[in-house]
Amino acid sequence: MYRSLLSLSFGAALLAGGGHALASDNAQRLHQTAQALFAPLPAQVDKADNPITDAKVALGKMLYYDPRLSESGVISCNTCHNLATYGVDNLPTSLGHRWSAGPRNSPTVLNAALHTTQFWDGRAVDVEEQAKGPVLNPIEMALPSEEVAVARIASMPEYVARFKAAFPESTDALSYDNIANAIGAFERTLTTPDRFDEFLKGDLDALTETELAGLDVFINQGCVGCHAGPALGGQIEARFGVVESYWEATREYIGINQSTMPMDVGKFAVTQKQEDLYVFKAPSLRNITRTYPYFHDGSVWDLRDATQIMARVQLGNDLSEQDLDALMAFYGALEGEIPADALTLPVLPASTAQTERPSMR
Repeated sequence: MYRSLLSLSFGAALLAGGGHALASDNAQRLHQTAQALFAPLPAQVDKADNPITDAKVALGKMLYYDPRLSESGVISCNTCHNLATYGVDNLPTSLGHRWSAGPRNSPTVLNAALHTTQFWDGRAVDVEEQAKGPVLNPIEMALPSEEVAVARIASMPEYVARFKAAFPESTDALSYDNIANAIGAFERTLTTPDRFDEFLKGDLDALTETELAGLDVFINQGCVGCHAGPALGGQIEARFGVVESYWEATREYIGINQSTMPMDVGKFAVTQKQEDLYVFKAPSLRNITRTYPYFHDGSVWDLRDATQIMARVQLGNDLSEQDLDALMAFYGALEGEIPADALTLPVLPASTAQTERPSMR
């Protein structure tokens, strides 16, 4: 009797162990494949000619949150790239100076320093160059010139001192370039590690079986062709609508209370090259569950719908409900942790009597 019970117990343990071994084999296989396609997020994204220092990051954080870098004194970088909502404003397109609506969706600033270019059309090479654009854009922050931006910041003594501390080797510490360098240094610290990083580093139990199934679908269906690397995107620019025109595929998601969706020519507007027609940067999928609405025009709110559209227009596939379920689970594992210090509001320098007052125009 004892031997029979022992045999039954051993058999049950063997079956249980076999199931665990099978799961481990699947996880090991996917881990090896994933390591070749992706990479764990770094703690920060270094740049040789803009080294990250505590003084520079602290200054950049203040500038990032400071609305006085706008003509109205109301709009800051954080207005459209709200760190409390994963670096976006969750609007189809952002509202800027005098309530102007921008033409494109504001992408997340989180992990953006890992991208090879910035903006949907790739017109900036890095986050430092990107930071210069919105401040002077007439429908965003709308300052009239670099000189006005520098003069406004220079009128606050605390900022003057902080620029000298952040750029001690510069003879012109408070410059428009260094405003952008400080903001860029801060943004280079905005990485959001998640459970997928733990999996990539070797913790094969970091993802559930359903999430592993989603990773398998993600790789085998071809999603990884555009969404690889540490940010799962941001590395290439591609035509949106390889198999089918994107505005045809997204038309059914435009509601009766929404304005007609404009046809965006993408990078062509920058280069005027035929091969850049409808070309956009492939966005990062890190924190994709939080960065709705989706696409360059913010036309689709539901991640499941957006995924099916991408499969149709880029790959010519219709995903099954089972595959979509698995992908949604995998996307959940990409929701990371925002650096705690970035979420703490800085106390901004006081304006002086000589400060150029923001216009309320």
